[in-house]
This record gives sequence, C-alpha cells and structure tokens, in this order.
Amino acid sequence: MPFMKPYMVKLLREQFPPGTRIRLDSMMNDPQPIPKGMTGTVQGIDDAGQLLMKWDNGRGLSLVPGEDDFTVVKPQKLKLYMPLALGYYEKNDWGDYEDEELTLSDDDAVGYADTITGALERESKFLDTPRGFMEYYNRNDGVDAKVQSLYFKAEARDGKLWGVAECMVSGELTGAELDNLKRFAAGQASDGFGESVEQHEIRVGSMELYAHLWQAAGWSIQTEQECFAPKLAKGLPELCFSTLPSTGVLICIKRGESGYYPSDWNTPDRTQNRQIADEQNQRLGVTPAQEEAMVCGSMHGWNVPGADPAFVEEMQKKQEQTGGMTLAQSM
Repeated sequence: MPFMKPYMVKLLREQFPPGTRIRLDSMMNDPQPIPKGMTGTVQGIDDAGQLLMKWDNGRGLSLVPGEDDFTVVKPQKLKLYMPLALGYYEKNDWGDYEDEELTLSDDDAVGYADTITGALERESKFLDTPRGFMEYYNRNDGVDAKVQSLYFKAEARDGKLWGVAECMVSGELTGAELDNLKRFAAGQASDGFGESVEQHEIRVGSMELYAHLWQAAGWSIQTEQECFAPKLAKGLPELCFSTLPSTGVLICIKRGESGYYPSDWNTPDRTQNRQIADEQNQRLGVTPAQEEAMVCGSMHGWNVPGADPAFVEEMQKKQEQTGGMTLAQSM
C-alpha cells in the first residue's frame, strides 16, 4: 500500500469514525477476500489509512481505500412501540394528595405527547454519548454492531399515547437480533430508565403527572408494522378478481391494500367481466365468500367484520333465508 500523508489519514478518520457500517462492493487484491455484499463495522483507521474492520461473518480483514470498493450503510429509523400510561393524584378537601394513583384516559393522555417527550429528553441528559441507551448494551453481537442509537420518546397515535424506543439502525436486523433489541429496550423501560422516569413528577400547570413506560398488565413492545398494520382475518387470499358494482369494470384486489387495480382483461361487457372474474377466482381457489370479504376490506378497511370470510359465509347463509343484499353492497 502506498504511503498516505497524515492529513489524509485525519480526513479518513473524520469520514469513517468507529461504528460506521460498511457494505463491501469488491475486494480485488486479496487471495481470500471478504464476500461481496458482506457488511461490517469500522473499528478504527490505522496510520497507513486502512479501515480496521469487524465483519459480520467474524473476519477482521482491513479495507484499503482506493483499492477496495465499499459503501457506507446509512442508518434507518426503527420505532418500537409500547403502551405509555400517565398517572396522577387527586387532592382531598384539605389540599393534600390522595394515596391512590389514578390513570388519565386515552383521550386526555394523547394531548401530553410533546410534554412527555420533553420530560424524557430531560431525564436522558446524563447520556454523554451519541449512542444513547445503546451505550448500556453489553453484548458483542449484531445488535451492538447495527443499532447506532436508542432514545425514548412519546407519540400520540390511533387515539392512544405510546412510549417509543426510537433506534437508528444500519443494515437489516435478523429476527433473533430484533428480539434481543426488544428485550433490551423492555429492560430499560421497566427496570432501568423507565423506573427513574416514573419516580419524578412532570408538572403541567397545576397538575403533576407520572409517566409509566412499563405497566404490569397488558404491556407489550412491538415494531410499527406489528403494532399498527391491519390485522387480517384468516382465509383471505393474496389476490382475487371482482367487478365494480356501478360500472361492471373488471378489477384486481390485493390483500391488505386499500382500493383496487384495473385488470388488463377488462372488456366493455359487464357480463363477460363477471364471467372472467369467476373463472380467474376459481383458478386461484378463491371462494365467493373470500371475494366478498376482499371487496369489503379494500373498501372499508381490513379490521371490519366484513373483511373476514367466515363472517361473510355466516351472513350469506342468513341472506339465503331473507333474500338480503350482499355485505359489500350494504356498507
């Protein structure tokens, strides 16, 4: 490797500080190169300008700028959601606080999201590190390498107040790594940082609130997808065909998505379109109840009863006796 001037080494150290995540594009001049696409973490840069690496496959082969091609993996935000309860104490007739802690309703609690985030940030000021609470992660594994930082915030969503462990992640976590990260964040919410937070009042006007990142009953920690994605009923196909009741246009419906896609097989004939839909659904193994549930879900949301094929079948049995409209038409 050619000699590198000290000022160039300094620039490299500023550009690739320890903890930077790297994806290898090519390593041409080594008899046993790191595989293309492998990711790793910069440990430092030596006086020759080589990037000292810890690769995710366990190897430690250094990178040589100008000879090896690589890309910096930019961190992405990952949010882990947990229920957040706000407690308070009422005063008695003598102006003293009662012993029993009460809990704000969801409708009242959501209005304090920004206030609670500010309080959590103040409680976190002791963290003199850009990694936040990841500084206390004591395992030398993929979570430690990929999760650059973790901080706690509050967020109002879907009519509830949530505690959020906001993480910056370089690369993709495996299922086991995500589970380990959840356990670590849960530990901080219950016995670590969260225990400290709930012991300090948060003054809002004349009120004193107490934030609980963890509760004994009904508590969970989930990704955004796990927490807020529509809960799809069993038995829904991935795709089905149908026709628009108003125009007879042939359409495709995808499970979990709102609206529909026009079909390339659409014809000007309403009857023919219905026949095509029936034939394609039969080929896909889609029953009439499944089609109706898919139509209902795409129109009214996938959490409503009508998006469940079992519910539709029950309604269809009743309709056979009463001669009523289909569920999708009646909603």
